[in-house]
Formats: sequence, C-alpha cells, structure tokens
Amino acid sequence: MSNTEKRGLHRFQNLLSCRQVLNLLTMLGFMLNYALRVNLTIAIVDMVMPASINTNTTSNGTLAGNSSDTLDLNNTSSGSSSGGIITNFTSADGVDVLEERFTWNAQETNFVLGCFFWGYVLTELPGGRLAELIGGRRVFGHSMLWASLLTLITPLAAHLSYVALIIVRVALGFMLGASWPAIHPVAAVWIPPMDRSKFMSNMMASSLGAAITMPVCGYLISVAGWASTFYLTGAIGLVWSLLWFTFVYETPATHPRISAEERREIEEAIGTTTSKKRPSYVPWGQLLCSPAVWAIIVTHGLSVFGFFTVINQLPTFMSKVLHFPIKKNGLLSSLPYLGKYVMAVASSYLADYLRHRGTLSTTATRKLFTSFALVTPGLLMVALVFLGMDQTWAVVLITLALFAHGAVTAGYLGNGLDIAPNFSGTIFGMANSLSSFGGFVSTWMVGALTYQNDSFHQWQIVFWILAVTYISAAVVFVIIGSGDLQSWNNPPERVKIGDVAQEEGMPLKNEK
Repeated sequence: MSNTEKRGLHRFQNLLSCRQVLNLLTMLGFMLNYALRVNLTIAIVDMVMPASINTNTTSNGTLAGNSSDTLDLNNTSSGSSSGGIITNFTSADGVDVLEERFTWNAQETNFVLGCFFWGYVLTELPGGRLAELIGGRRVFGHSMLWASLLTLITPLAAHLSYVALIIVRVALGFMLGASWPAIHPVAAVWIPPMDRSKFMSNMMASSLGAAITMPVCGYLISVAGWASTFYLTGAIGLVWSLLWFTFVYETPATHPRISAEERREIEEAIGTTTSKKRPSYVPWGQLLCSPAVWAIIVTHGLSVFGFFTVINQLPTFMSKVLHFPIKKNGLLSSLPYLGKYVMAVASSYLADYLRHRGTLSTTATRKLFTSFALVTPGLLMVALVFLGMDQTWAVVLITLALFAHGAVTAGYLGNGLDIAPNFSGTIFGMANSLSSFGGFVSTWMVGALTYQNDSFHQWQIVFWILAVTYISAAVVFVIIGSGDLQSWNNPPERVKIGDVAQEEGMPLKNEK
C-alpha cells in the first residue's frame, strides 16, 4: 500500500470508527442483498412478451395495438437459443433500443421467479455454521461478491437459454442464502451486547433497498431496457464487495486501523459471552432441547409467513377484488418498505436505550417488542376482515401492518445473540431455513382458497389465518422466549488422547 493510500485510510478512520464503518457497510450490504434478489421480479415484466402480443401480430411484423414495438421476424425465424423475440422500443429519452423478449407462459415465468428459493434454502444453516467457523466477514462478503457476478451474467444466461437462466437464479439463491445468518457471528465479535438491537436493524435495510430498487429499476427499464437493471445492481454489488473486504475485518484484534480505545471498549463490553476462537463443534443436544432456541425458530417461521403473505399476496387482493393496481403506484408500493425500516431503526434504538438504563431486562425487552411487532399486524388483519372492501382502509391497514412488523429487530430477530452468540449463526440459519418455506406455503394457501372463487369472502378467510398466525407467533415467544445467556454457549473442547486443551473455548476477555 502506497503512502498516499495509507494517508487516505487514516483520514477515513478519523471520520468514522471501525464499528461505524461496519454498520454503514452492513446497511448498504442488506440494501444490495435485496436489490440483487428482487431485480428479476421488476425486470421480468418487460422481459416477457404479453400473451396478447405473442399471438396478435400483423403480416408485416408490427405488433397489433402497439406501434412502438416491432418484431424482427428474420431474427425470430433464424431461431433464438432462448426462445426469445428481438424487439425495439423507444426509450424515455427518445432513443431506439433493441432487446430480446421471451415468449414464456405464466407457468414458466413463475418457475423462473420461484427457483431462487431452491438454492436459498440450502445454504441457510450451512452458511450460519460456516460463518461461526471461519468468520462472518468472509462468508457475508463472498456471498455478496459471487451474487453480484451472477447478477451481471443474468442477461447473458437469459439470452443463451431458459435453462441457463434457471441455473443462474438457483446459484444466486445459493449465495444469498448464506448472507443472512452470516451477519450474526459478525455482530457477536464486533458489537457490544447493549448495542446489538441497533446493529440488527441494519438487516431491515433490505426493506429500504426494495423501496429504492423498485422505482430506480423501473426508470432504468424505460430508458435502457430490462438488462440494465442487472448490470447496475451487479456493478454496485462489486463495488460494495471491494469496500467490504477493504474496511471490514473478522475481529477487532485483527483490524489494522482500529484504535486501542475502541478495541478495548468492544472486548470489555463483550467479555466472556463470545469465545476468543470459535468452538469447533455445536452442542446439538443442548441447543435442540433449549426452549429459547425454539422460541426464535417458531416465532421467526410464523412471522415471516405472515410477512410474505402480506407482501406477495395482498397486492393480488387489491388488484383482483378491489380493482386497485397498488403495484403500479410507485409511492404506495414503496411506503410499506420505508415504514418498516423506519420502525426497525426507531424501535431498536429505544430497545437498547431501555436496556442501557436498566428500565427493562433483555428478556422483557425482547418479549415486549416482539409482542408489539406481531400482535399489532394480527389485529390489523382482523380489521381487514371488516374494513377490507374499502380501498383506502385496505391500503392504510396493510401499510400499518408492515410498519409495526419492523419492530422485530428489537424483538426476536437478534435474540440468538443474547442467548448464544457463539452459535447465533447456526440458530438464525435454522430459523431462516424454516421461514424460507413461508413464501411457498403462503402462495399455496392463497391459491387454494381463492381458486375459481376470488371473492372478498375467501380473502376474509386469508385475513383470519394471518391474524391467528401473527398472534400465535407472539404468544409462543412470550411463553418460552428468553434473553438470558445459555449455559451451553461456551462448550468445553473435546480433548483427544495426548492433546492439551485447545484455545477455542476461551472467552474473548478473561475474567478473574
């Protein structure tokens, strides 16, 4: 590193502490995490030829009813390996753009969108455990790096073939699945226990990322075509990865630019809760028999089921039952995401303040905010049963439900760091593996209930199910949840014959 670069790094360090840099990059990382995930859901609207266009063309190749789109029949007849059709359109700034659109039917389109979860669910638990063994910085950073590269080649894969696009999306899910549980081991060694609620609110920056990604990518598509969404999000992801690996280190002790004061403050605050080196095995018997662990797993699974249903399915209700295309309104579409992030940050700061002051214990704080974050949406779902036929009430109630749900960051979301920071990645990996099925189950449930009968009465059943789900999640956590450090968090190392005790079980800070 040159002297100029060193001086630049030192100036940067003087502006922000190492923990502030970590917080900033974590927040940006989760914003990008969601952008890399949802860019296809935005772009696919423009990638796929509408059914009416596929079957309704004039003899000269002009799309009937849409003179701005023209089919290149020569290109079509020569055969596109992906089954696409070359079209041109006039962008928002008046430039003619050529791009390939695909003749996928509804089943093929949904298959492309859903295959992401095949890879996503496979790496939740392994990703969390790997982060505990080799460090969350490496797992989180590499998952985002490779996901960004896969995003950049997504347009190429789509042009090559439908199967190639499926493979890329599965691989993308495989990479991003490891990122969420990997951040918990990062917090375990970098963030003092009384500040962890605020740090975990960075995970909810994914909602902020969605609120920004939707309108930005929508504008890009109108200007430069659907492929531009993948190029932009992938390129930003690569830049973020470079910053992450440059400025973030596994532990305070290994950071070359951390001040002695900041390192001492972190290590003394964390004390004996986090091991100096990672335990080489998971005490599965004690972990799986712990009510506190199951409180997190069950609560997260039920909570995310409700969240997925509200985000993914209720816009269908707004469109088909109330005839109100909420997804086409950029402001109303982004409001729930913005509200959820604001609540996540505000509740997390309040939770840590109450714990710092000694007003509430960690257990009481987690139960209080979990109850608020889940009971409130449950009651709002009940209100939808009676008021959901009105467009205004429906929008207000859905937005408020997602707003209140943001308080989970001050509740159960970071609770694994309270009860077992050494195994917080494993615990969250287990919880997120279960919750990943929430999207599938909610889609199946709504489809089964509204099949050939998309009436308000059928949707009332959906609202009742959501109300019961949300409130049940809160009840489970209140009954068996805990904020106390578990005895199995620092398991003794297994000593082999002829070996001395290893160092992995030693605490970050020795207490006499």
